Amino acid sequence: MKFAFIYAEKDHFPIAALCRVLGVTRQGYYAFTRRPTSRRAQRESELVERVRRVFDESHGRYGSPRVIAQLEREGVRVGKRRVERIMRGLGLCASRPRRTRTTTRANERHAVEENVLARDFTASRPNERWVTDITYVWTDEGWAYLAVLVDLCSRAVVGWSLDDSLSTRLPLAALEMAVVRRRPTVGLLHHSDRGCQYTSQQYREALRKHGVVVSMSRKGNCWDNAVAESFFATIKRELLRRQRWTSRRALRAAVFEYIEAFYNRRRLHSSIGYKTPAEVERGYPRQAVA
Repeated sequence: MKFAFIYAEKDHFPIAALCRVLGVTRQGYYAFTRRPTSRRAQRESELVERVRRVFDESHGRYGSPRVIAQLEREGVRVGKRRVERIMRGLGLCASRPRRTRTTTRANERHAVEENVLARDFTASRPNERWVTDITYVWTDEGWAYLAVLVDLCSRAVVGWSLDDSLSTRLPLAALEMAVVRRRPTVGLLHHSDRGCQYTSQQYREALRKHGVVVSMSRKGNCWDNAVAESFFATIKRELLRRQRWTSRRALRAAVFEYIEAFYNRRRLHSSIGYKTPAEVERGYPRQAVA
């Protein structure tokens, strides 16, 4: 199996280095190459290429659990340790999460609402419960701020906005996108933290106009909005912190590709059984998803 692995990776790494890392001799490897390839070695080589392809297609965002899930969707049954060994041998490792800081601040003069959601991050159908939050990204042009709304049924990002300002217009633009796209019915539950953008009269009026039920996290309790926090941890790990952003325009294009092409349509989510948000929503009547 070691020789088969070296054969599969010889175009990517020096043979001598592969032999040294795997603890085999070059003479043994060259003797292996002169022998007819066994079926087992062929299967190992094919699996190595599949693992590399799945990892590359995720742009380096998938760890072993999602690689395994994608392989199973393709009809390949493989053990966790085997995939981990292959990824370790290839040097494939999804980037790690880092700590974040808050971007929304409360205004003591604004009224707040009760925590109606009460950490129940489930929904019986799309457009029943949305959660929202704001984060920040540094670019060479200065700070950029990202607001998103996430559907708790499918985990799809239903609305988002990128701006150079933390004013109320940022979450309002995300809300407007979500409403236009999804056309939710009266009674939609909207959960946020107590940031002044969400407690402002302008934002509250927009929610009231659409018949939205308002829910807010308790003071200083990020766990009350864990799904939105989790999304930001994911996008930072898989996109925002992986390169330097020279402009807000470049950042906007990358966020669009990540959310609209990858996250909502192709990314496998562990919280919904390693399905994509698009797959989950296809299981509901079209009018429920709009």
